[in-house]
Amino acid sequence: MKDKKRDLLALASIPFIMTLGNSMLLPVLPQISRKLAVSSFQVSMIITVYGVVAIVMIPVAGYLSDRFGRKAVILPSLIVAALGGGVSAAAAWLMGGITAYWVILAGRFLQGIGAAGAFPIVLPLVGDMFRDEEEVSRSLGLIETSNTFGKVISPILGAYLGTLLWYLPFISIPALCLISFLLVVFLVKSPKKKEHKPPTVRQFLQGIRDVLREKGRWLYSIFAIGCICMFVTFGVLFYLSETLESEYHMHGWLKGLVLAIPLALLCLSSFGAGKMIGENKKRMKWLGFAGMALLTASMIITGFHSGIYFMVGFLSLGGIGIGAALPCLDALITEGIEKENRGTITSLYSSMRFIGVALGPPAVSLLMNAGHWTLFVTMAAAGALGGLLTLFGIKPSEGQRGKKKGEVLSRYKPEPSGRDDAFGRRGRSPI
Repeated sequence: MKDKKRDLLALASIPFIMTLGNSMLLPVLPQISRKLAVSSFQVSMIITVYGVVAIVMIPVAGYLSDRFGRKAVILPSLIVAALGGGVSAAAAWLMGGITAYWVILAGRFLQGIGAAGAFPIVLPLVGDMFRDEEEVSRSLGLIETSNTFGKVISPILGAYLGTLLWYLPFISIPALCLISFLLVVFLVKSPKKKEHKPPTVRQFLQGIRDVLREKGRWLYSIFAIGCICMFVTFGVLFYLSETLESEYHMHGWLKGLVLAIPLALLCLSSFGAGKMIGENKKRMKWLGFAGMALLTASMIITGFHSGIYFMVGFLSLGGIGIGAALPCLDALITEGIEKENRGTITSLYSSMRFIGVALGPPAVSLLMNAGHWTLFVTMAAAGALGGLLTLFGIKPSEGQRGKKKGEVLSRYKPEPSGRDDAFGRRGRSPI
């Protein structure tokens, strides 16, 4: 891992910058709503459209990365994301009203296409870079931490930029993407690929179908849990942003600082969980379950009181729970899939996370009309569902590991059928 520090630094910049490009807009959404004279639900679509297009494009990007290489997909995607940010910035700067709103959405659509081929492809690339699974877990913890650290910085930076110029967060996106592009070009060395004929689209689809058939129970559970984590995160942030501005009259950097508190604890929790889990899959399961249980409890308690200190305190506990769960999910799904299918399966997982990103703000904008208690009971129910899926859907198997560093023996029980998959590999149970 020491000889790949520069590679990991460059790769970590991708989720950090992609997160900034999306989450930085959350604290300025009320401001955008006033400037463009659109409703709360309409302005939430600026977040949602980004996620919706990513949902569709991520599996495509995963297939292309399996076929042509990870860097070959990541680099053009960063350029597309930069172009999308440029379109939104130009619309906000040169247009006004509903016309500017629709062109901003078009730019966000383009930015979502770029995001689909950037951050989701980082996860399988990290898995490809290391043979030792403990190093994979630690590296994925770093990647997840950079993602959550981007969430910590984004409300502060977004709120501050918004005080200078309300569309300045849009303008910053192309510059950030260019920085990440240059880091990846010069610092990341792709692992050497074995010479083999890439699968056709039909073979690819058959291979994915076989993987989902053999490992569907735990994969679907992880997909759903990832979606729930992002749904709650972005939904709660949207609610907190609206509440701080409308009820507590907080603006600018102070509002961003309050929004950053639960995200900072989420980041620290994610970093600690990545260090803690190592290669122990049972620990991944139970730490993930504990995180979802903490999230559920904090959402229920938050529903009883809407005071600012009370609410931020317990929402921060929920952030700790989500931060504990995310590295466990990343490690389970990355280490449980063979390299040939890893790009596509982790991309499907990323798609589910983007579904949560897309659904959170508009769902909360509607639930806010039903009241504080109803909103947080709904969030608690989502967290409880995630906990049940972790408890009953993910079942780590006993296994062995070679004693020499880098020598990984099978830690999986063989499937009873012993069936080969579409790429000729013997089936293994997932985790």
